[in-house]
Amino acid sequence: MKVVVLGAGLMGKEVARDLNSIENVEKIYLADIDTNAAQQFVDSLSTSKIEVVSLNAKNEDELRNVMAKGDVAVNALFYEFNERVAKTAIEVGVHSVDLGGHIGEVTEHILTLHEEAKAKNVTLIPDLGVAPGMINILAGYGASKLDTIESIKLYVGGIPTKPEPPLNYTQVFSLEGVIDHYTEPAKIIKDGKLTEVKSLSGIEPIYFDQFGVLEAFYTSGGTSTLTNTFPHVKNLEYKTIRYKGHAEKFQLLADLGFLDKGNKVEVDGNEVAVRDVVREALKKKLSLGDKEDAVLLRVIVSGEKSDEQLTYEYELTIKRDEKTTMTAMARATACTIATVAVMVGSGVITEHGVYPPESIVPGDEYIEKMAKRGVMIKETSHRSTIVKW
Repeated sequence: MKVVVLGAGLMGKEVARDLNSIENVEKIYLADIDTNAAQQFVDSLSTSKIEVVSLNAKNEDELRNVMAKGDVAVNALFYEFNERVAKTAIEVGVHSVDLGGHIGEVTEHILTLHEEAKAKNVTLIPDLGVAPGMINILAGYGASKLDTIESIKLYVGGIPTKPEPPLNYTQVFSLEGVIDHYTEPAKIIKDGKLTEVKSLSGIEPIYFDQFGVLEAFYTSGGTSTLTNTFPHVKNLEYKTIRYKGHAEKFQLLADLGFLDKGNKVEVDGNEVAVRDVVREALKKKLSLGDKEDAVLLRVIVSGEKSDEQLTYEYELTIKRDEKTTMTAMARATACTIATVAVMVGSGVITEHGVYPPESIVPGDEYIEKMAKRGVMIKETSHRSTIVKW
C-alpha cells in the first residue's frame, strides 16, 4: 500500500511517523511546499520508506500528480483545501481521508460527492480527527449495539496537565480554529429537535480521574455529521472540556468584540483587525512548548436493546508521549486518521462513496488498532430492565 500524506505540518508529520511503523504500508510520500523542513523530519526517523515531494496545494496540476502516486491520500492540510482534495481524489481514482472542517459546511459539500466517488470505486471519509472523528466512530459503534438510540452525549478536551492562570489552557491545535469553535453557533438535538445554541454556554461540571472536577460547555463543530446520521434521537450534544472558569473568561473576550472577525479599528492611520491582534497575542501566552498536554474524552450512548435500557460509555485519557515528544492531541488525531487510512487501503473498509466516520469505520477494530498504538479507549456498559405493562 502506498500512502500520500498532504501537508508536513504537525499533524502530517505525526501521520507519517505512524504510517512508517505499519508493515503493510510500503511507501509514504510526504508532500509539502516546504520540502527542507519535511526532509529534516524524515531524516530524524532514519527511514527509507518516506519520500519527501514538493507540493503547492493551490496548484491543481501539482496536487493531481502528487495524489496519483498513492493508493490512499491522507489530507493534513488546512480545511480550506478539503473539498479540492476530495474532488481531485475522485478524478485520479485514489481513496482519501481528511481531518474535517465544519466552517463553511466543507464536510457537507464533500458528502454530496458520494455518487461520483462510488462511480470511480473511490472511498472518501472526512472528519477523522478527534472531535469530529474519534467521537463519531465511538458514537457509531455504541449506536450499532442498540435497537433504538435515545441519547448521545459527547465530551472532549485538550488541556495542559499543569494549568497556568488566567486561562488555564495551552494551544494544542490551530488557535484560529479554537476561536472559530468558541464563536460559531453549536448544532445540537434537544427534545427531538435540531437546534442551535450559543457556544461557550451550557456550562456543566465533569469529573475525570487525575484531573478532578472540570467544566464542559457547548462549542461548534463537534456534532458534525452526527445530527444527520442520527436525526431521530431525543438528545445529541457535544461539549468541550476545560478547567473551571475558562469559558467565562473567553466569553468576556467575545462580549467585548475581541473575537469578532468584522471588528476593525484604526491605529496610527492603519486599519487593524482586532481578532488577528488578539489571536497573535494569545499565541505567545498559550504556547505549549515542552509542557505536557492531555486529551480527555467521554462518549455516552443510551438507548434500548431487547427491552432493556442500555448505556455504552467510552472514555479516553492520554498524555504527551515522552519518547517521541508527540503531544496528546497530535497522538490521538494522527493515530485516528492513520488507522482509518490503512483500513481503507488494506480492504478492511470496502464500501465506495463518501461516508461519515460513524457510518463506515468498524468500532471494534478501531479500538483494537488504537490500543496497539498505546491509545487505550475504555468501554463500559450499564443496563436496567424496562418494565412493560
